[in-house]
Amino acid sequence: MRMRSKRWRLVGILSLLATLAAVSLPQAQDKILIAYGGQNETVGPMWVAVEKGLFKKYGLDVSMVQMRSGQFNITALMSGDVQAIWPAISSVLSGVSGGAKIGCVASPFNRIARELVVRREIDSLAALRNKIVGVQSIGGGFWLQTMIVLESLGVDPDKNGLQMRVIGDEPTILQALLAANVDAGVITYASAGVAKRAGLRSLANTAELKVPYQGVGICARSDRIAGSPDLIMRLVKGMVEGVGFIQDSRNKRDVMDVLKKQLRLRTDQDAERSYDTLRLVATLDVAPDPEAWKNIQRVVGRVSPKVAQGDIHQIINSSFVKSLEETGFLPEARKKAGL
Repeated sequence: MRMRSKRWRLVGILSLLATLAAVSLPQAQDKILIAYGGQNETVGPMWVAVEKGLFKKYGLDVSMVQMRSGQFNITALMSGDVQAIWPAISSVLSGVSGGAKIGCVASPFNRIARELVVRREIDSLAALRNKIVGVQSIGGGFWLQTMIVLESLGVDPDKNGLQMRVIGDEPTILQALLAANVDAGVITYASAGVAKRAGLRSLANTAELKVPYQGVGICARSDRIAGSPDLIMRLVKGMVEGVGFIQDSRNKRDVMDVLKKQLRLRTDQDAERSYDTLRLVATLDVAPDPEAWKNIQRVVGRVSPKVAQGDIHQIINSSFVKSLEETGFLPEARKKAGL
């Protein structure tokens, strides 16, 4: 009897030790590499979620890699070099029109916060006639926002003889503006601040423009979304927490530090401007917006007629966000962020 008691005690101790060991061991993290294009505030939710460990809560080891062309992002996704992308809708539409099978599940941006910055001697929208506008690529996200802004301001690029010149990413476009190599650019508030301090002029602040628009968000290959819905859901949750962290004013310093590091901003003033911009445009209403997609499809269709023929409902997937609304995850995130 005494021997049996010792045996059961030993079994109990070993079971307890095994349980403690299992608890103490770090959980395996699914490695996810995500490609993005423009180096600006709209990558903020992902940078914040990565640097603050918010994805790790959901068993994800996420890394972000910049590829400065939407086409490169699509190619890397379809080849399997990256597991997801954070693209402009225009890039997705172009990729799908070329045969890529891509799904997009969530986006935290539904408006454009930029300024139309021009050389000092250009004092009105009418004076833009026959001027050169800097863009990153034709059909890409930077170009898309430029076209939507100009259209919303009543400026038809074709009728006004505007030349869209491919310069490079936003820092390169800013330098081209400062050097008078281009006449105008639709750039972020942080870049606009630098330009205005150098004597350039702002013709418009775009934040209040009422246009159907949706910005960058989480997209992946359609087969991955269908085959790994749990992974995609965890990715969306981490992104949502990133937005919530940004919108919670108590985290201002932390968010500014992330932006200052990632955008290589020199001063706290520039970091605060980027922070204010990000909070202005980031939203927890992250469901794909069909009206916005159709508007973007129309604009991109001007330079790529094949894009206009696509069915956006084969791309957008609202089921993940719908589930997060119904289970209370998103309402709780809004409440926690004070929204």
